Amino acid sequence: MSGVPGKAVVLLSGGLDSATALAVAKEQGYRCYALSFDYGQRHSAELEAARRVARSLGVAEHKILGLRLDEIGGSALTDDSIDVPETPQEGIPVTYVPARNTVFLSLALGWAEVLGARDIFIGVNAVDYSGYPDCRPEFIAAFEKLANLATKAGVEGDSFHIHAPLIHMTKAQIIRTGTGLGVDYRLTVSCYQADEQGCACGRCDSCRLRAEGFLAAGVPDPTCYR
Repeated sequence: MSGVPGKAVVLLSGGLDSATALAVAKEQGYRCYALSFDYGQRHSAELEAARRVARSLGVAEHKILGLRLDEIGGSALTDDSIDVPETPQEGIPVTYVPARNTVFLSLALGWAEVLGARDIFIGVNAVDYSGYPDCRPEFIAAFEKLANLATKAGVEGDSFHIHAPLIHMTKAQIIRTGTGLGVDYRLTVSCYQADEQGCACGRCDSCRLRAEGFLAAGVPDPTCYR
């Protein structure tokens, strides 16, 4: 049984990259179903940002699923006892959330199969990024293979495709792409320790990458800094 043409599930965190990936999917003609997660992250203002972006870009449906990755811990984003670093770190930083993209893509895969969608978009980037292992092309390729081994649709020959349209872009290229597609970056929140209003610290790794991206793109930075 073939999938319904034109449907795609798009992972939407509320940050700059995921908003751009959603805009790319829409520009390619997909009817987009946005999926966000309340996973116990300390920067929960991103969920309000995800709602704003979903409304702005006109998705067909937006789900926010509850997870409790904070009960596992192991990351500065889910464990208040671990400080968010404000200077660059060597190796994989403590803001890495164990298995996060694997879990998120698995749930996106389940919803896609229910919807009859065979395309999943994720805004991971392996150029200007924090070094997370689940943002690399090898991971995306491996998950696509898994998706087609682990699902009824996949084993019946109705293949899934995992799209990572930003994966080889610099942050500046991502910003230029999104700007050209009408993304309002004022709606997004990228900071790892944003306050309740979504205003950014301006010091964490995500803030640094975002600010450098706007500067390199020659686009005014619309970020709310506290």
